[in-house]
Amino acid sequence: MPAVHHKLLLEDALQDSPQTRSLLSVFEEDSGMLTDYTNQLLQTLQRVFGAQSEMGLATEQLSQQLLDYEKKNFALGKGDEEVICTLQNFAKTVGELNSIHSDLASQMADSMVFPLIQFREKDLTEISTLKEIFSIATDEHEAAMVKYSRLPKKKENEKLKNDLVKEVAYTRRKQHQASLQYYCALNALQYRKRVAMLEPMLGYTQAQISFFKKGIELVSKKMETFLSSVSKMTQNIQAQLDVEAEAMRTSQKELLSVEDTVYMPDKDSDSVNRTLIQKAGYLNIRNKTGLVTTAWDRLFFFTQGGNLMCQPRGAVAGGMVLDLDNSSVMAVECEDRRYCFQITSPTGKTSMILQAESKKEYEEWICTVNNISRQIYLTDNPEAVAIRLNQTAIQAVTPITSFEKRQEGSANPDRAKPGGVHASGSDSQKTGAAPEPEDLIAPGTPIQFDIMLPASEFQDQNRAGGRRTNPFGETDDCTTENDDSLLQQVFVVRFQGSMAVRCGDNQEVIYEAMRQVLAARAIHNIFRTTESHLMVTSSSLSLIDPQTQVTRISFQLEEVCQFAAHQENGRLMGFVVEGRDWSDGNEEGEPSFSAFVFESNTEGEKICYTINLAKEITEAKKDPEALAKLMKNMPLTNDGKFLLLEPETGNSNTGESQEDLESEA
Repeated sequence: MPAVHHKLLLEDALQDSPQTRSLLSVFEEDSGMLTDYTNQLLQTLQRVFGAQSEMGLATEQLSQQLLDYEKKNFALGKGDEEVICTLQNFAKTVGELNSIHSDLASQMADSMVFPLIQFREKDLTEISTLKEIFSIATDEHEAAMVKYSRLPKKKENEKLKNDLVKEVAYTRRKQHQASLQYYCALNALQYRKRVAMLEPMLGYTQAQISFFKKGIELVSKKMETFLSSVSKMTQNIQAQLDVEAEAMRTSQKELLSVEDTVYMPDKDSDSVNRTLIQKAGYLNIRNKTGLVTTAWDRLFFFTQGGNLMCQPRGAVAGGMVLDLDNSSVMAVECEDRRYCFQITSPTGKTSMILQAESKKEYEEWICTVNNISRQIYLTDNPEAVAIRLNQTAIQAVTPITSFEKRQEGSANPDRAKPGGVHASGSDSQKTGAAPEPEDLIAPGTPIQFDIMLPASEFQDQNRAGGRRTNPFGETDDCTTENDDSLLQQVFVVRFQGSMAVRCGDNQEVIYEAMRQVLAARAIHNIFRTTESHLMVTSSSLSLIDPQTQVTRISFQLEEVCQFAAHQENGRLMGFVVEGRDWSDGNEEGEPSFSAFVFESNTEGEKICYTINLAKEITEAKKDPEALAKLMKNMPLTNDGKFLLLEPETGNSNTGESQEDLESEA
């Protein structure tokens, strides 16, 4: 019989994290389902005991109830396969013995009904009582923490502080004891429920055999081995329960033997660790409840990569609260509360004020956010970098919003010049082998999910007065389109993302960009996109806002060096734009490449075909004869333009377009 695979760790009872609470809710759900199933099974057994005249119908229902155990799908049912198989065998036996039942009242009462009643009244009732005690202890601890959090800093009353500290310690110890007892009972229930499910049926079948000689003659030989194995199974489960109960008692005794300072806030004896790049724990967050009123909520916060996450109690997973890259953190005075600090986004538009429980937590949170904001977690040895950079624990971080500045500050030198591989060539391209993803796109390259750039970057570039470049190939040179352009085709598209790439002479770079953009959207839960119109002419590509008809971005056709549609998802397409980077001071500028990924309402191959035709027209313009031949082979509209595709009857023409359309990519 396999051991129980799921159990609550007693070591996590003191921290009482959302992860532990989430696992606890699974155990409670399993206990509730077990209670319901036990009541149903007990009612069925009592019907068999009390309604001998309807024995055939009652035993048939009993057989069905045994089969339903498998269909209950207990959340902690892993390892119950043998129990399920045994119950199924019992159900079959009940059907075979249905025709030979007789007076079994006394033995049924002793060996079938009583064990299940005892399990319900003793074990399940104990779980319900301990749950109420744990809930009350938790509420008392929360109330004590609220009082302690409101303890003033300026007019500190030592007597009041000591009373509150003792109250918090008392309630925390009480909650710890209640949670340990509750966890132990829930863990033990996983063993007891197996015995409780098997014991009644074992007694029922033994009573059948002992009272019916005919039944013994018919089935005793084939049932003897089966019943023996069931008996051994229950004994093994009981032995496992005894071992587990002893281990839990020992662990509970060790966990309760700690000093009282463990339960007291702001009594940390360990020194502050200023090299953390990950942190988790409870913080109080200030929320506005009105124009001038605020409220503080105690939530569980943790860092994941470069993001600050928050997970309320009862939630299965946490959600992102703030992107910590290039953010700033500083200590603040807030509502006469101690240990408050503020985190501000790089743009300054988003900020939050948090309160730590102790001075040690307060300083470690500031240092952790400080380290993450500098992107130390991306380096090869983040702790060494943190030791070198964190000379003080409380300091602000200068935000970096420019793409070029972000690359200059990166620990990876390859990220500073994404077009360098194209200039020097790579081994994979020389040998003709399939290029590696690192040869196509620098690891860690940022992805932009919107065409708009930060406002500060536009201001810096306008003040510079020179030609503006960015990693996505956009420039300030706005070339007006020819009214007599030979080709104009509009497609309804949704912008998925863009990123700097290392080369522009390989379609594999487009496929890799598609993969990374879609993967990033899935990881960060970014599924909503904005609908735009992609207009392809014989001289340029333009992305136009369908509502305002404003051109969001435009590229000259000669800048588009590569384009392709996705090999499996035909609605995805992308292209690579070549630009120039003057950040190194070179007058000619270094070549830079940017990949743009779109999802369209039509086939991506049609867009690629249109772009290819536009390039052919551009080349044909250099040779009048070639242009005349091309125009002769292609159908033209009434105004002399190429009739390429049927006009798209997209949402923009029907007036049913949505401002934010969810992508299916």
